[in-house]
Amino acid sequence: MSGKPARPRRYAAVEENMKVPYGLEIIESCSGCNCRKPGFFCDFSEPVTKALDQASHRSILPAGAILFVEGQVPRGLFVLCSGKVKLSTSSRDGKVLILKTAQAGEALGLSAAISGDTYEMTAETAMPCQVNFLDRKALLNLLQLHSEVGLHAAQSLSRDFQSAYRDIHDLVLARSSAGKLARLLLSCSPRPIEQADEVRLRSAMTHEEMAQRIGSSRETVTRLLSDLKRKQLIRLDGATLVIRDRTALEALAV
Repeated sequence: MSGKPARPRRYAAVEENMKVPYGLEIIESCSGCNCRKPGFFCDFSEPVTKALDQASHRSILPAGAILFVEGQVPRGLFVLCSGKVKLSTSSRDGKVLILKTAQAGEALGLSAAISGDTYEMTAETAMPCQVNFLDRKALLNLLQLHSEVGLHAAQSLSRDFQSAYRDIHDLVLARSSAGKLARLLLSCSPRPIEQADEVRLRSAMTHEEMAQRIGSSRETVTRLLSDLKRKQLIRLDGATLVIRDRTALEALAV
């Protein structure tokens, strides 16, 4: 017999897992990325994508990693390749308000990186993530050389503004904490093409995170969730929150 002996399957499996830290599909370059979709900040033409590749640095981060902190002088821009990132702000007494959860394809810290002003919020990974970092000097250079980058930056900032406007409207004008919580739960649930009897939330949040999203306390959120369960608007399926009556929840959110 010739050739190398077959590697035992268990060692091959370990070797394969070593190539994918945190179970992520590693994106080696922007040019070879298959994850880009229309609307992604990094969905550039091939020449601009190559320029971004040469100027940026990719890294894999665990959950709980801090990309930047509110009030910090901007080092540059982070493009989220995969995973989710929590964006939050805090008051002087330490009260935290989660502004949004960024998804893959979003540019984080863009406004501060362009203006040179401090970061407006804190960015923390909510799960293992892959990010692409572009320092401020390289970003400004790309903006000057490629109008396409400027257009994508303007579109990204416009989406951020519209999202912030809607969130402020919902947070300030909702009639009650119950209405704010109902809006939050509905925003986390997919809108079914056909009316379903029950809707399972795409992602679970702790009571503390829900409180930080609606500007309330954890105790209030716990009480409100108990009221919704008692009225049979929601139920818990293990760790998954299920909306049992979307119509009633929408009426509460008005």
